[in-house]
Amino acid sequence: MGKGILKTAALCMAAAMAVASAGCGSAAKTASQSPAKTTSSAKAASSAKAVSSAKTTSAKTELYVLAAASLTDVLGEIGENYKKENPDVTLTFSFDSSGKLKTQIEQGAPCDVFISAAKKQMTALTEENIVDKGDVSELLENKVVLIKPKGSSLDIKSFDDTATDKVKMVAIGNEDVPVGAYTKTIYQNLGLWDKIEAKANLATNVRQVLDWVATKNADCGVVYATDAAIEPKVEVVCEAPQGSCDKVIYPQGVIKASKNYDEAKKFTEYLKTDEAKKVFEKYGFTMYKEQ
Repeated sequence: MGKGILKTAALCMAAAMAVASAGCGSAAKTASQSPAKTTSSAKAASSAKAVSSAKTTSAKTELYVLAAASLTDVLGEIGENYKKENPDVTLTFSFDSSGKLKTQIEQGAPCDVFISAAKKQMTALTEENIVDKGDVSELLENKVVLIKPKGSSLDIKSFDDTATDKVKMVAIGNEDVPVGAYTKTIYQNLGLWDKIEAKANLATNVRQVLDWVATKNADCGVVYATDAAIEPKVEVVCEAPQGSCDKVIYPQGVIKASKNYDEAKKFTEYLKTDEAKKVFEKYGFTMYKEQ
């Protein structure tokens, strides 16, 4: 009987050890799997965070700025300065005559900010409820000048001289171009429009007038002082007679339907800063001052 008891006790002990061994194995297995699961979860979280960060970093705002052709050079430089301070903003410029740009805006062309070389086009857009009056401000002033090719022997000293037989062809903007409208008003006030109209070559924007004179395809032309200043192949004969036309004012406005209204507003405010002013003045523009 003693042997039976011992045998039974031995069996019980063996069974207990087996159970304990199995339990330890299971715990060890669980312990070995747990870190792997945690690591995988951490990687997933890290990856998700990286994707989220990438999406945030790649978010860009594109502003479409339609501006008068005479602003081509100055806004190019100002745009580069602005992007240095606002790397998430892309400025897409389109330059042409203010009248043509107005028509494009009316027809639904992408536009957030419009800068015209005259009040007429901006006024039309506010009357059509495309631009809110509260979002319009006068930005710059310019002057109208008579130019001829650099070194030209043409003996002209005034706008009156262009109506004489000395000049065969004069380049001017058409009436849809602000500089063309200013030109017509000047010659009408001088009583010379009929003579000028008969020998005028009409351009689609002020830069085309500038080019025709620079390449000697016209005897002379009428442009803005800022355009004449950037073209070494032309020289200024004189400014338009005082009082012969309205002041050349450049208004700017934010389009009401802009998908990036706040950014567009921010850009128009930047154009009034001292930093932008230095660039405008370098190109010959004068910041608008209310009279």
